[in-house]
Amino acid sequence: MDDQRDALSEPDAAGRRAALLRERIRFHNHRYYVLDAPEIPDSEYDRLFAELQGLEARHPELITPDSPTQRVGAAPLDSFAPIRHRVPMISLDNAMSDAKLVEFHQRVIKRLDAAGETICYVAEPKLDGLAINLRYEQGMLVQAATRGDGATGEEVTANIRTIQSVPLRLRESDWPAVVEVRGEVYMTRAGFERLNREAAARGERLFANPRNAAAGSLRQLDPRITATRPLRFCCYGWGELSHVPETTQFAMLQRLASWGIPISRELRQVAGLDGCRTYFDALQARRERLGYDIDGVVFKVDRLADQVQLGATVRHPNWAIARKFPATEVLTQVAAIEFQVGRTGAVTPVARLRPVPVAGVTVANATLHNFDEILRKDVRVGDTVAVRRAGDVIPEVVAVVLEQRPSGTVPVRLPSHCPVCGADVIRVPGEVVARCSGGLYCPAQRKQAIRHFASRRAMDIEGLGEKLIDQLVDLDLVREPADLYRLNVEQLAGLDRMGGKSAANLIDALARSRSTTFARFIYALGIPDVGEATATALATQFRVLDALQQAREADFVRERGVKGVGRETATILHRFLAEHPALEVAVETPGELATWLAERNLPGLTVARAQRLADAFGRFEALRTADQEDLYWNSTRLVEGIGPIVAAKIAGFFAQEHNREAIARLIAAGIHWPDPGPTERSSASSGETPQPLAGQSVVITGVLSQPRDEIAQWLRAAGAKVTSSVSGQTDYLIAGEAAGSKLAKARTLGVRVLDESALLRLLGRMGDASVSIARQGVDPGAE
Repeated sequence: MDDQRDALSEPDAAGRRAALLRERIRFHNHRYYVLDAPEIPDSEYDRLFAELQGLEARHPELITPDSPTQRVGAAPLDSFAPIRHRVPMISLDNAMSDAKLVEFHQRVIKRLDAAGETICYVAEPKLDGLAINLRYEQGMLVQAATRGDGATGEEVTANIRTIQSVPLRLRESDWPAVVEVRGEVYMTRAGFERLNREAAARGERLFANPRNAAAGSLRQLDPRITATRPLRFCCYGWGELSHVPETTQFAMLQRLASWGIPISRELRQVAGLDGCRTYFDALQARRERLGYDIDGVVFKVDRLADQVQLGATVRHPNWAIARKFPATEVLTQVAAIEFQVGRTGAVTPVARLRPVPVAGVTVANATLHNFDEILRKDVRVGDTVAVRRAGDVIPEVVAVVLEQRPSGTVPVRLPSHCPVCGADVIRVPGEVVARCSGGLYCPAQRKQAIRHFASRRAMDIEGLGEKLIDQLVDLDLVREPADLYRLNVEQLAGLDRMGGKSAANLIDALARSRSTTFARFIYALGIPDVGEATATALATQFRVLDALQQAREADFVRERGVKGVGRETATILHRFLAEHPALEVAVETPGELATWLAERNLPGLTVARAQRLADAFGRFEALRTADQEDLYWNSTRLVEGIGPIVAAKIAGFFAQEHNREAIARLIAAGIHWPDPGPTERSSASSGETPQPLAGQSVVITGVLSQPRDEIAQWLRAAGAKVTSSVSGQTDYLIAGEAAGSKLAKARTLGVRVLDESALLRLLGRMGDASVSIARQGVDPGAE
């Protein structure tokens, strides 16, 4: 019996010992990776870890998902799954100067009606890393996702689990059932230097800077590679919480820290604008001694109730701002000036520099923005120039040191032909950017054009990522978007990181993408300056492809008047002519008319403007009888959001034969969209139901079952104007789950609130089986 009792107690003893070891190792991990205050030497830590590994090897049933031994990385992934954020991860607004910080502070005071009160802020460094959302349920890490586009990110749970400073299980026990932690994955400078030394020893490519190294490490498909990288995590906020146990930002971050979540050691509460300035100046002075890269300071209103009252735009919260550090400048020499071609055909000059360190990063290239900037700064090959990392992101040439210019330098010329495809380089009047006219067939634009074509808001081809597109183009399998629809499983399965299942899934995604909307198709073409809203306006106005392709500039914008003459000058001249009805002027040529006009000494009527008016009208009688609107330059937009410059670009795009041929090949590949049906006029005359939301202003907020851009397209098709903020002019608020300040404001203003089911009934879409209705937290919409 004693032998049997001993045999039964051995697993129990092993279990108790493993539990004790796990708890001790978690404690020491927290001390080492989060607090930077280890209590035991590395050798003792290694002994404890080895003992736990041995126990789990002998008793696999003891292994738990949150065991410290499970951070070594799982098997490689095929791809990253999309994760829709329950609370959007919007970005911060930037203040590049103290004046912008003052404006932010004054807006906070005004919106809170807090004149005479001291606003308390939370201040912390703005880490230069990759934003991540960590989801804990019942205290256990269950999911991690990148920020992505703010609404949808990529799941990187397996990789995040390898980061030692991320707890797999929360400490204490007073956490809510659901806790979403938001923060930055970054790399210290020491870790980055060690990583590059090891890569150099293996003969591998070096990383450019710690941020790129952190982002690249976290997006490895093989988590075992991520496990070898010196990544760290720092929390700056939260997403979804079952309940918020504190009333201030500072207290809430302290509570997160008590659960084992790393927060910044530089976190402080500061009082008012002066407190913000003092913190900013002090941290900037210590910036290089921190051991990790930062590009500014983040200030957040401390009281959570004030944050709710201040609300947010679709892009950034109104209660927080990032005060960026001033750019760093150094001198170096221009070795060459080259012209690159982007996705939209923009021909952009780039300065190749003698490599020079700028703010911890070696810079060898700098943007010159456009050809006008080259002329304005008179940048030449061989010049010594000041280079700046504006906002710690984009290196740019600031100025030329003319005193050090060598003899024999020559001004730079804008190329007349694309350096890649040989097509004409053109500049639209009024546009500073020169463009290659090669369109969809220019090789330099090919990869970017296909990436844009396949993107979520365009043709939404799931699984067609950047690296796969690079392979397809490099192997000459795809030269233009239409070639995508000729791919087969056998071709795709032979590519790097593509198996049979992934290849079949991509073929299915391509097949699904053939059925789209006219607006998405227009946007997918990548026409310069045509975004989603403009594409929707074009689809609504022209309705069919043939009509759009045959349109000319005058079909988008009606222009009137004399260029160079403004409204005020025209008003003065028109009034003068009206006050002298019997005036007779003996002039026979436009030159004589111009002289007569200039001699009137009317305010604003310069010699140049007088000449333009004389050239336009020729005779005095024609000038006197002209309407005031015919005198000054003005335009009427026939299509919403399209001005003269964009109109020229759209017409120019469709005027290119190679672009029309590429579009024809896409249609031949099977891309189609619903027939637009009768026009609004014919619908009205035939007694059909008119657009249900014609002329109505609508705002969308919260998490809905469909992407917001799709719902916005439904609304625009129903005649609505979709805006981003709630006001007294708003007719409807479409509210999904987690609707916040906009919902509260709408109720205060008496704006009608519709949930998704009410919206679908209003639009007549209740039969759409693909839509699942979100009903939480909103008023049922009265129709």
